Amino acid sequence: MLLLCLILAHLIADFYLQTDNMVKAKLKYFKKHMLHHSLMNAVVLTGFWMHSYHFENITTNLLFPFLLIVLTHFVIDISKIMLLDTIKITNEENLKRLSFFLFDQFLHLCVILLTGYLFFEVDLDRIERLLQNHQEISIVNSFLFIIIIIILATTVSGHMIRILLGTLPNQLLTFEGKYSFKNDRNEAQMTNIVRGKTSLTEEYHYTLFTKNDLSRGKIIGYIERLLVLLLTFYSAYPAIGFIVAAKSIARFKQMDDRNWAEYFLLGTLTSMFIGILFGILIREVLT
Repeated sequence: MLLLCLILAHLIADFYLQTDNMVKAKLKYFKKHMLHHSLMNAVVLTGFWMHSYHFENITTNLLFPFLLIVLTHFVIDISKIMLLDTIKITNEENLKRLSFFLFDQFLHLCVILLTGYLFFEVDLDRIERLLQNHQEISIVNSFLFIIIIIILATTVSGHMIRILLGTLPNQLLTFEGKYSFKNDRNEAQMTNIVRGKTSLTEEYHYTLFTKNDLSRGKIIGYIERLLVLLLTFYSAYPAIGFIVAAKSIARFKQMDDRNWAEYFLLGTLTSMFIGILFGILIREVLT
């Protein structure tokens, strides 16, 4: 339960208490970011120290775990910022950015597991046996696990997909249609030339776009992955195809643009993969 609460605290501080401006200017808002993580971890550890340890051994049950998590978080994040500034990854190298993001989150998870192992006698082998033998877990742990999976399947995976796809400003517009106009002009009438007949043909081609509401697309992505997760949990794989069909129909006109079609396909496949993966995970753990 403690590990799940610490993971939940990390996700809340990293993805809900951190604004877009803080993400873009990590170094500028680094102190504020660390304050959010410190407060979330302090609340969780203090609550367990009061409830489970009855105010005993404040150094080993509260102070040392808190310092380990906060200090390692500081080292991991500041190292990531300095490394990214040194490497100078361009906007086109989205896969590298995603790799750094995943590795960063993996290190934070390892620190949380190490904290539980060193200070709270959390048996990591027991967790492995629990997953392998499909033993029933408590209602509270099941609830916390489901909340974590929902956050991973919505906000965290949305951030991952955004990093992977990058920014395509021209492709984030809604395609309305293409229009062509043809205008024939008689040059004899224009120049009062009687001899012969000359003409000039002018053609105009227009491609119309309208601005897209990105927040609406984000909500659609969240609902899509949650539906895929739920359908995977109940092994209703054929129904997942209807979600893809519905999205394709809604974006039918935009498929005329190859760049948009590739963008749409990459985002959809990634979203489906994440939803199925988390659906299988939650089914294996809870059933």
